[in-house]
Amino acid sequence: MPGLREHPLRRTLTDEVHARPYEMMPPPARGSFIALHSGEAASRDDWTAVGDLCQRYGVSAPPEGASHYSVDLGPFRLRWERHTEFSSYGFLKYGAFAAPFADPVIGEVPSEWLASLPGEALVAIHVAVEDRRGGQRDLAELAPLFSGNTVAGSVVAGGAAKAWTDYRLHADGFSRLLVEDLDLRVRQVGRLVQRLVEIETYRTLALMAFPEAQHYGQAVTRIDEHLAELTQRVTEINNLEDEQRLLLELSRAAAEVERIAATTEYRFSAARAYYALVTRRISELREERVQGIQTFNEFMERRLAPAMRTCESVSDRLRALSYRVGRTGSLLRARVNVALEQQNRDLLESMNRRARQQLRLQETVEGLSVVVLSYYSVGLVGYLAKAVKASGAPIDTDLVTGLSIPLVIAAVFIGVRSLRRRLIREETL
Repeated sequence: MPGLREHPLRRTLTDEVHARPYEMMPPPARGSFIALHSGEAASRDDWTAVGDLCQRYGVSAPPEGASHYSVDLGPFRLRWERHTEFSSYGFLKYGAFAAPFADPVIGEVPSEWLASLPGEALVAIHVAVEDRRGGQRDLAELAPLFSGNTVAGSVVAGGAAKAWTDYRLHADGFSRLLVEDLDLRVRQVGRLVQRLVEIETYRTLALMAFPEAQHYGQAVTRIDEHLAELTQRVTEINNLEDEQRLLLELSRAAAEVERIAATTEYRFSAARAYYALVTRRISELREERVQGIQTFNEFMERRLAPAMRTCESVSDRLRALSYRVGRTGSLLRARVNVALEQQNRDLLESMNRRARQQLRLQETVEGLSVVVLSYYSVGLVGYLAKAVKASGAPIDTDLVTGLSIPLVIAAVFIGVRSLRRRLIREETL
């Protein structure tokens, strides 16, 4: 692109469209597929394990940071894919075989290497692809291949193949999947096998949420009943202390709801995503019914769909419960706030009354102070007049004392008032 600047993600995004291609599986072919749940932090360990296996057989290891790899190791072909929380490994072998599940490919994989893989086995499937263009198995021939278990299956890929499984674990811990090629192209075989394996893988991963739904469903019911009781009590209490105690109980219930929601949110969200993938992969099979046999879609509708509805129900109840707890808490907090505001108003009114009483008392004390000070001041004036008269001045002491009374009272009143104003001014600074 001369003269154009390329976006740094352009090539990565273009390559992502072509990532994880289907395997070419010319029938007859067999495979053993396992999915190990290792969490989101184990991608480096998976990459290292795949590199170790490649080194054993003298082939190139996957590039640094790869999340999928397919390589021929000689005795078998390896297909590895790293997903968000699990890794899948496929071990494939092409060529004729005597019986579909008598000699599984995983028997040729080094056992010590398998034991060293990070994570725990969640899915394990033996797959056999038969070329049945010359003739098809009848239902009686299918039964021994699945240990006499009830078989589910259908005509798939627009009539180009048949697929059968019993969705059970056999003595070796693996389930079994048989594909009869009636008119498939080589690439269609690999695509069909991958879809069938993914249906089983995503079905199992989706069901990981079911035990949590069963466990926490009881807790949700208990909290729901407790919330109904608390809501009823909201209408019955009539004092602030009970309201505050009830608000504390509501806060505890809210904390419990949020704890459960935080614990289950990832698993429930993952279950919804995995279930959507299962339904999509089944629709891509383009099933046609075989008389008397349960189809893949019917099996999932009867077995997986109810479990997913249970998970969805618990998730919905948690969301509704969180909303109800919050709404009830808001209502109760509003009542508590109103009660506290009323208490504050009562307290302020009481303080105002006391302030007015203190003001009246202060004014009374000021009046008494003026009287007392005036009384003693007039007495001092009388003593002063007597002293002047004793010195020979011709004055009437009683007249002087009497005339001084209004002057003394006025002077004392003005002095006390001035003092009070000065004190008030100093307090406000």
